[in-house]
Amino acid sequence: MDHHFLTPLFAPKSIVVFAGHPDHLEEAPALTRTMLAELRAGGFGGSLNFLDIEMTGTLSDLAHSRADLAIIALPHERIAAAVEIAGRIRCRAALVLSTGLPGPLCGELHDIARRHGMHLLGPNSLGFQRPLLKLNASVAGRLAAPGPLGLVCQSGALTASILDWAARNAVGFSTVVSLGANSAVELPQVLDYLAHDAKTQSILVYMEGIQSARRFMSALRAAAYTKPVVVMKAGRQPAGSTAALTHSASIVGSDDVFEAALRRAGVVRVRSFTQLFSAAKCLASRYKPVGKGLAIVTNGGGPAVLAADRANEVGLDVARLVDTGRTELAPALAPHATLESVIDLGEEATPAQFKAALLACAKDRAVHGVLVIYSPKLDSDPDGVAQVVCDHIHHMAKPVLTCWMGDERVRDARVKLNSALIPTFRTPEAAVDAFANVANFYQNQQLLQQTPPPLSELAAPDTEGARLLIEGVLAERRRVLTEMESKALLAAFHIPVTRTMLARSANEAMLIASQLGYPVALKVDSPDVSHKSDVQGVALNVASAAQVRDAYNDMLAAVRRVQPKARINGVTIQPMAAKRRGREIFIGLTTDDPFGPVITFGAGGTMIELVADRAMELPPLNQFLAHRLIERARIATMLGEWRGAPAVDLEAVEQILLRVSEMVCALPQLREMDINPIIVDDSGALAVDARIVVDHAPQAPGAYNHLAILPYPTAHERQWPMKGGGLYTIRPIRPDDADMLQAFTRGLSEESRYYRFASTLTELPARMLARYTLIDYDREMALVAVHTDRVLGEDGEFVETEKIIGVSRFITNPDQTSCEFSLVVADDFKGQGLGTRLMLSIEDFARDKGLAHIEGLVLANNPNMLRLMRGLGYEVRPFPEDPDFKLVVRAL
Repeated sequence: MDHHFLTPLFAPKSIVVFAGHPDHLEEAPALTRTMLAELRAGGFGGSLNFLDIEMTGTLSDLAHSRADLAIIALPHERIAAAVEIAGRIRCRAALVLSTGLPGPLCGELHDIARRHGMHLLGPNSLGFQRPLLKLNASVAGRLAAPGPLGLVCQSGALTASILDWAARNAVGFSTVVSLGANSAVELPQVLDYLAHDAKTQSILVYMEGIQSARRFMSALRAAAYTKPVVVMKAGRQPAGSTAALTHSASIVGSDDVFEAALRRAGVVRVRSFTQLFSAAKCLASRYKPVGKGLAIVTNGGGPAVLAADRANEVGLDVARLVDTGRTELAPALAPHATLESVIDLGEEATPAQFKAALLACAKDRAVHGVLVIYSPKLDSDPDGVAQVVCDHIHHMAKPVLTCWMGDERVRDARVKLNSALIPTFRTPEAAVDAFANVANFYQNQQLLQQTPPPLSELAAPDTEGARLLIEGVLAERRRVLTEMESKALLAAFHIPVTRTMLARSANEAMLIASQLGYPVALKVDSPDVSHKSDVQGVALNVASAAQVRDAYNDMLAAVRRVQPKARINGVTIQPMAAKRRGREIFIGLTTDDPFGPVITFGAGGTMIELVADRAMELPPLNQFLAHRLIERARIATMLGEWRGAPAVDLEAVEQILLRVSEMVCALPQLREMDINPIIVDDSGALAVDARIVVDHAPQAPGAYNHLAILPYPTAHERQWPMKGGGLYTIRPIRPDDADMLQAFTRGLSEESRYYRFASTLTELPARMLARYTLIDYDREMALVAVHTDRVLGEDGEFVETEKIIGVSRFITNPDQTSCEFSLVVADDFKGQGLGTRLMLSIEDFARDKGLAHIEGLVLANNPNMLRLMRGLGYEVRPFPEDPDFKLVVRAL
């Protein structure tokens, strides 16, 4: 269990090859011969045998041919037999190198591999390369140079192109995996392997599609917890909802949703494969930016302007040195140097002047990264300036990128910079784009660390009443809620809405308007009218009874003329919003395939599609995510003080976003929603109109199967009594538990740490600490037992302090039916039943996930743990791979 489940595939110790008769391989197809030549020439250090499906003998005769990996490169009609033989001789993984296999045959190969418990890469795959192992099990070309990058690509043609480009640009790989459209080993599994691979420092992904949004997001987030991930995706598809019953659905495309998903997963998206490598190179450098301030140091004004323009286009700030920094730097520069927006050292700038500018940028906190642009001049010294950058790169606690323009005269300087692993580019725009990628990485990592619960800390909503309302609509075989029903649903989640009453006649409309007070707004109420203003179904600022009567009659006539078959329930009457200096915003919901519900935010009003101001986020939200969502919309600049109007109540907008997130989590029947407009000013926010679309969703409340990201499982928090008095809480771990978990690890005895980690580590490394606290609740669970003490503070007052006193966790095995657990209890709290309670709690959670078995490794010299396991009904077995451990197993 120390090895990843895909180790037999990507790090085999033995390989068996099915490529025809071993004595007649020269008769094999050219592609197969090329693969065999590369496989033999690579220098793979493990055993390499050849088999033919037509060889005679029994399975016992073939026992000596058992291997970790079977590579199959045969004509279509012979592949199934080869996979069957590989399974029968107990190969643990198989690779099918083929193209153009029909779907039914691919399904048959999957079934054979599943029956034998083999991990199958392919069919219709170009294979994989492991340069560090000198293993080229592919038909994608020569073995790549070894390096720190892991590449997984869903296009065979692009895999070959990337490898060719990398060979010419001195880019090396730890792993290259070509995934075809029919591979049984999918993208999430390969991501999981690369995340665990110690030789992979950064992960590059080219993708064209995903099978399961939940599995993809789970694997992507887990990988991004531990190392930089850069993704390139092809294709911009139309909106997932083709009905476009709401404004939200009509302005959101699936590529926008994919962008939001990547942002939430903490990864960087790029648009070309050259950007793929430049982003990875920057992310693999020693420092990461903590902001978007890019200082531009140059000896040429023109290139600096190009860089500054591009920085503004991609949302970066051109960092300006603080006054003291400019004052200190100026004496070291030529008199004509400028230090206003960019740091232009002048055409005759010397290496010493570049050095002074670099050191000034290093000290300035407003500078989050530095771009050094060098343009060769007559009698200039490009090598000397490059050497200055190389010599001082380690003094810079922030990323440094370079752009040496030109070709022949700067060639040696570029080699020098590349040798020092300093990102260097041929154009200023490319360098700025690379910095934008790493700056976005930092921002996205903050989003990754958010684990909101399904319900906020606001007042509890009437969830059951909302469900009954939706069930009533669906029972009538309707999908679109009326305005009255939509507002009732919003009110159930405490979203402020205008008072609205339904009139079924002109006289009734006049009576209601008089009760509500003038001026009023009239809107047609029809389940068949998607956008009321399009059919003259809205009348605003109606100021008298006579105007109400006329507006009522004219509206019904206009709607019947435009949509004669529309069902009309009547006309709703509501007072005009009194927020005279308010701004109109919208908050909506659309459902994407495959990512599910997406919350949208932007400028509201009747021209919403034309303005197309949209920002989006995957639920669930917390206040941090809601605030960031608002910031990304263009209308955010108008929500502050604007044209004499005071800044709006931003917290009120955030609360509506949190309420919408609650609705999305609690009501899987929601498909589309359009709250537009919401009038917001300094006194609060008010929803004026709403339209909601629902559909059947056969899932139990609280299952959250409709979400791509699982919310924090608050339902699993429990309090338990301690022996001798007091209470402790068992709850799922949170990212902000990192400091407590580190203190808990440091406080363990040497023996306890050894029993838990099978090593002598005294504290958790930063990467492991992040891995243990930033978990994906879909694939694993960690429960912490937290004890609260009251201690006397420095001011003489008692304060409560929390500490972790025990941890149990499980991670789901690749078979999706079992999981592996671990358990550790603080030495001071042993013997109080805490270990038993933690194990029972983690078993309950695994059982709720539908898992059938739980298992774990226990050191054979740990009698107390083995005694606990037997007491809980676990079967203790030998562990064949390591006699120092026992395997404990229990059916759930």
